[in-house]
Amino acid sequence: MTDQTFKLPDLGEGLTESEVLNWKIKVGEHVALNQVIAEVETAKAVVELPSPFAGVVQQIHAAQGEVVQVGGPLVTFGDEVPAKASEPGPAAGERTPTLVGYGAPAASGTRPQRKTRSAKNPGTPGTPSTERHEEQRRAVTRCTPPVRKLARDHGVDISALTGSGEDGLVLRRDVQEAIDAGGSPSVPAVAEASPPAVAEDRHVKITAVRRATAKAMVQSAFTAPHATEFLTVDVTESMALIERLRTHRLLKDVKLNFTTLAALVVTRLLSTYPALNSTWDEKADEIIEFGSVNLGMAVASDRGLLVPVVKNAQDLPLPQLASALSEIIAQGRAGTLAPAQLTGGTFSITNVGVFGVDAGTPILPPGQAGILALGQVKRRPWEYQDEVALRHTTTLALSFDHRVVDGKEASEFLAGVGSVFEDPGLMNIFI
Repeated sequence: MTDQTFKLPDLGEGLTESEVLNWKIKVGEHVALNQVIAEVETAKAVVELPSPFAGVVQQIHAAQGEVVQVGGPLVTFGDEVPAKASEPGPAAGERTPTLVGYGAPAASGTRPQRKTRSAKNPGTPGTPSTERHEEQRRAVTRCTPPVRKLARDHGVDISALTGSGEDGLVLRRDVQEAIDAGGSPSVPAVAEASPPAVAEDRHVKITAVRRATAKAMVQSAFTAPHATEFLTVDVTESMALIERLRTHRLLKDVKLNFTTLAALVVTRLLSTYPALNSTWDEKADEIIEFGSVNLGMAVASDRGLLVPVVKNAQDLPLPQLASALSEIIAQGRAGTLAPAQLTGGTFSITNVGVFGVDAGTPILPPGQAGILALGQVKRRPWEYQDEVALRHTTTLALSFDHRVVDGKEASEFLAGVGSVFEDPGLMNIFI
């Protein structure tokens, strides 16, 4: 076959570039059609790239960590094993992984040299048995690609880390602690009697997600005239309702919380206040009121802030809505969201209360007219039935695009949400 070059495809949603997180192939390796050859990070998500060709890898055009524009070359395939590897060689001191079926790197010519193995020291570093053991350790280390890249860039052996996440998942903070400690925790630090060193500045590379978030926030903040209203409400009855629902036999496998209830109330109430579920179209000189509610849910991840979307959320019953929210939140934290899951939102919710914050002023996602922030739910002295009692309360913050939404409509919407939280029985009236 003639050589064929796989170029970075358009991954959709107007994305123009991607960063290569890691390669799953090497020069000289035979690749099957649709085999996953790399993971790339876009401004939206981490995406696995399948190969559109079958053949032998002749050349890899981009190094790990390199940003490639859409249409830029990634891999060239042919039908013969290349005489000389064209990808960059390993840095000094690094172990060169051995490709199964190809042997160790050739010293000269096209034939690989055999590597002499010692029977006396099968566990010596660099021998095949030790390398297989190292690869096995790496295979069981659970982490997201951005965290693995952070460890690799700073010379941290991620297989030696103990993950603090769920089921031993290695998180960014685990790697950062190892970096701050001077590398892999498996190598004990040598105590020296010396004066404390002056802390050096740390330069953190801007990720694709962080760059896209910054661009979107600046665009939104300086395009849409924001206004924010606050309302503190007694949610004691809502919290009691959630506890009752959690023990219901039909909902025993559903993850219910205050955010779930807020999503249900908001998506139903928006039909009464369509301006908050709309967008300002400057080019068409019109306001578009959306026919469905595509609910965005802000998720804090190791890659930065993500806002995955549940499409047609207004039609989902509580169990299905709760499951959909749990799924996109888990995918967002794991970095497995597809780009299509991060676009098309018409109204968003952000829960700053999970960080112990009472309130905040959220910035609108571009193209949306409203976003509701949920503060932490905590017990406070509150007037109840003409007496002061400890009640569960929270502060709601609604930011809206004042070009589209008038203060009256925003106030009525926020008051309506608060009324349902105070008395969930009103759902039958307002929703």
